[in-house]
Amino acid sequence: MFSKTCEYAIRASIYIAAQSQKGERVSIQDVASRIESPEAFTSKILQKLVKIGVILSLKGPGGGFYIENDAIGEIKIIKIVEGFDGDVLNKCSIGLMECSDTQPCPFHAKYKPVKEKLLNIFGNTTLKELTRGLLNDTTYLRI
Repeated sequence: MFSKTCEYAIRASIYIAAQSQKGERVSIQDVASRIESPEAFTSKILQKLVKIGVILSLKGPGGGFYIENDAIGEIKIIKIVEGFDGDVLNKCSIGLMECSDTQPCPFHAKYKPVKEKLLNIFGNTTLKELTRGLLNDTTYLRI
């Protein structure tokens, strides 16, 4: 449903959020290894996550990528999805067709109720919710 870049961005954000809750900052190498992504690709993803305001970066000794603890409970997954894939959830057939209620595509009636549920899930799920299982070892980052 999402681009590979978006999927890796979500994985990276979850990992960084979990590490931030432990008081740790992480390096590009650490993130790339944990989400099983090439370092150059991971670097571009992390740069964009900084640009859209999901993560922060600190250079120098003791630096790395992190998220402020109070922000972890506020950042919704939709912010990452829209930052990487745009308004993909609002398009029928997962981005293949543009339509509206007044000019529906053939897929519109089937996708509209699903779209509303997806927008609700991604619009209301925070990074903090997704890190709970990761921190207590009941969920994993492999997709």
